[in-house]
Amino acid sequence: MAKASKIKVFDGHNDVLLRLYRGGDMDGSSFFEEGETGDLDFPRAVKGGFAGGFFAVYIPPDPAIGENNMGSLRASMEDGALPPALEPSYAYRTAMGMMALLFRLEAGSGGKVKVVRNVTELSACLKNNVMAAICHFEGAEAIDPDLGALEVFYRAGLRSLGPVWSRPTIFAEGVPFRFPHSPDTGPGLTDIGKALVKECNRLGILLDLSHLNEKGFWDVAKLSDAPLVATHSNAHALCAATRNLTDKQLDAIKESDGMVGLNFGCGFLRDDGKSNADTSLEVLVRHIDYLVERLGIDRVGLGSDFDGATMPLELSDASKLPKLISLLGKSGYDDASLRKLGHENWVRVLGKTWKE
Repeated sequence: MAKASKIKVFDGHNDVLLRLYRGGDMDGSSFFEEGETGDLDFPRAVKGGFAGGFFAVYIPPDPAIGENNMGSLRASMEDGALPPALEPSYAYRTAMGMMALLFRLEAGSGGKVKVVRNVTELSACLKNNVMAAICHFEGAEAIDPDLGALEVFYRAGLRSLGPVWSRPTIFAEGVPFRFPHSPDTGPGLTDIGKALVKECNRLGILLDLSHLNEKGFWDVAKLSDAPLVATHSNAHALCAATRNLTDKQLDAIKESDGMVGLNFGCGFLRDDGKSNADTSLEVLVRHIDYLVERLGIDRVGLGSDFDGATMPLELSDASKLPKLISLLGKSGYDDASLRKLGHENWVRVLGKTWKE
């Protein structure tokens, strides 16, 4: 068995751009300093074997018109109501700012970080120990109804997009954070949403189903010619949160040869649905076991949600990833399987999705 620290982790989701943006670090320079807060920075990533991942552009609520606090937002959603849709010009400005932050972070990294646009670049980064960053939109609020902005963002480097976060857009409706509840919480894709799916297929942009409600999921499954992917979701059978995937959804992902990235957020792992950091790593292994049994070893990866959710204490930042890898090894996963879970499955599914 290889040392856990030798297994490279390519991660399906992080919100470090949001943390840097909110902190006013518009060139990302603090990312290269080891911090005592937050879950992800370059020094701790190196310690933990974090080789890169999907860097999310998530548009928070506009602080000029309301509460800009994720805890308050989630608490209100648990009462059953989705937050309002974002004002398009605010969403566009914020997405531009966060995307620029990612490019400035790359430019200031001295070659340590690269925004990747194809699998050749991704594979080279993994081989040469350069942190690979995929530009991902967590919600399509910055995209106009005519989809012209999608083309422009793609040319700039966008390679993964979720039609929604957990709120409505002109394309679809996200799921509120409810427990226990099924992901069947609202209507499916709009006509513009269906056009978005086709355009993402044409361009080779991965469609992330993680925050989409169940009707929207099935609309994408019917329309898309790419593998179905949920970058940071878990098994609904083990944690009955709206954000998790039912067995029927998992079966559809398997049939499409897609994959699921395991979300480390405690509220999406525990059978009581609580965001309690006192959550053992065995719970994560239980979800991985379930996903592997349902999907196969080639269709499961990691999608931490670092800087976007409450992490287990034992996995509170990226430097601690070897703890999870080690436990998976002790649970019976051999080196080949650990490499697949760590990064090879992401490379495979991106190769099937992106236009080279």
